[in-house]
Amino acid sequence: MRALILLLLLVLPAPAAAEVVSASANGFEVRDSVPLVVVPDTAFRAFAKVADWWDPQHTYSGDSANLSLSLVPGGCFCERFPKTGGGIEHLRVTAVEPGKHIVLTGALGPLLSQAAVGVMDIEIAKSAGGSLLTIDYKAAGFASGGADKLAGAVDQVIASQLKRFRAYVTALPRT
Repeated sequence: MRALILLLLLVLPAPAAAEVVSASANGFEVRDSVPLVVVPDTAFRAFAKVADWWDPQHTYSGDSANLSLSLVPGGCFCERFPKTGGGIEHLRVTAVEPGKHIVLTGALGPLLSQAAVGVMDIEIAKSAGGSLLTIDYKAAGFASGGADKLAGAVDQVIASQLKRFRAYVTALPRT
């Protein structure tokens, strides 16, 4: 019976739980979580390999291979633009507790060119059969047209990335 449950976890796509917690003209909070069939330490290490699982459609360069994430305080979730020699800092790592917790700061996507700031709080909790990864992203400030108009789209993008991350870690070899 246990083997059947594990097999179902591996083959059935588990939807990420997605929620716009709150939204106003000046900011929003979205929360997304996904169950993983790997232990928290494995999930943590895999999260840093963002180039392997991030959707290239949600990059500026169109290629996830240009992404990097250094999970140390002061580290960068960055994207390089090889053709021009430029790049972009998506988020800055401000706190790390390996295997458990990551805090990043910065304005994602369209918020980058607005007068907005954000905090992405990532928790990896041990759960039956593996772990649960939860991302809570709060953004505030000025967003042309109102931040509340962006909350749903940001939530959908984060949920989509978590589904890709789940597929990526599910395919990792078990040690």
